[in-house]
Amino acid sequence: MVNWILGDLFTKDFGHHGSTKTLWETRWKFPCSLGVYPFHDSQKHLEDFEPAFQKLIEDKINGPYDDAWTHPFLPTATSLVSQADALASTDKPAAISLYKRANAVFRIARFPYVNGSPLKLDVYERQKKAYLKGAALWDVPLREEVIEHVHKAEGDGGEIPLYVRFPKAEEGKKTPVLLLITGLDGHRPDNSERTDEFLARGWATVICDIPGVADCPALKTDPTSPDRLFTSILDWIAAQPSLDASKVIAWGLSAGGYYAIRLAHTHASKLVGAVGHGAGTHHYIGAEWLAQIDKHEYPFSLKKPYLMKYGYDTWEDLLETCQKRFSLVETGILEMKSCRLLLVNGVLDGCMPVEDSMLLAEYGRPKEMRFVKGRAHMGYPEANSIVFPWLEEVMGE
Repeated sequence: MVNWILGDLFTKDFGHHGSTKTLWETRWKFPCSLGVYPFHDSQKHLEDFEPAFQKLIEDKINGPYDDAWTHPFLPTATSLVSQADALASTDKPAAISLYKRANAVFRIARFPYVNGSPLKLDVYERQKKAYLKGAALWDVPLREEVIEHVHKAEGDGGEIPLYVRFPKAEEGKKTPVLLLITGLDGHRPDNSERTDEFLARGWATVICDIPGVADCPALKTDPTSPDRLFTSILDWIAAQPSLDASKVIAWGLSAGGYYAIRLAHTHASKLVGAVGHGAGTHHYIGAEWLAQIDKHEYPFSLKKPYLMKYGYDTWEDLLETCQKRFSLVETGILEMKSCRLLLVNGVLDGCMPVEDSMLLAEYGRPKEMRFVKGRAHMGYPEANSIVFPWLEEVMGE
């Protein structure tokens, strides 16, 4: 049994699971009123969300895993897109803002796991369409790039959809690259602010989804499929004449942090650094941790998303074999040589235990770590102020 740093919080029930009213009033609306936006900066527009949540509360819809959750958000999202379309040719700043607001509402409508519902898949397509309309209006646009999965194996899809945003090229100069690896519920359209930060530093952005989630073509049941996926992506980056393949950093967010850490070991020679941000590596899919996971800060039960992401039919099967098959400890990945690697999280993370980052100190080359006292999953709001100086340092070496 692990002596969890969470202490008594490990078994404490946060009280919002199974109650949309409690979730909205204590976990989402209240933080937004204080200027802390749990999922997306555009959620500062509380009026975009209030009607849907009131409808869910009235109808006693207390979970997101059927279509009744999704429907109340769609009128607002659709209206915002229509308003943005009408202004796109006459008032670009207003249209951009409206598209971002629609993107945020679509995100909550399809939250937290797209692949389990035809309706949520459709909503995700609508989200991407609205987002790319707005992103095309930016001074430096973001676009979708669908590349060939050159290294695919049986069971993998043949194409990898990426979002890319490149600074305006300076003649004779190649651009460093941030490979942003998304999470379980945050996908390619959910990272505008990070791409702005990268652009301000003169870096290109390449964004990809993780296996078992959204549009990722990697076979989710194969623990080695991400290695093939990232070989194809890194080969594509190296083939772009404007990109500097000798200056690539991978930044994995939440569930994506696992893949950034894995990539730091399996593709160490292809990266100058990697960030595992709010990352799981071993304990997060162990039976002891998962027995308490639905009590913690995540808004909903993680059982259904985990079953679908990893391709299991029953929770019992997942508890028995998932850690053995996917743990970076059990599979020996952490025994490999790594590139420079930063681990960042909140000390009180109840989604991905901080122990999963700390255990990397026991393997291979020395790691860099910064954990935020008193903060939960991802270590917000302080986390980005830790990551960006580190990125600048590594890119400048």
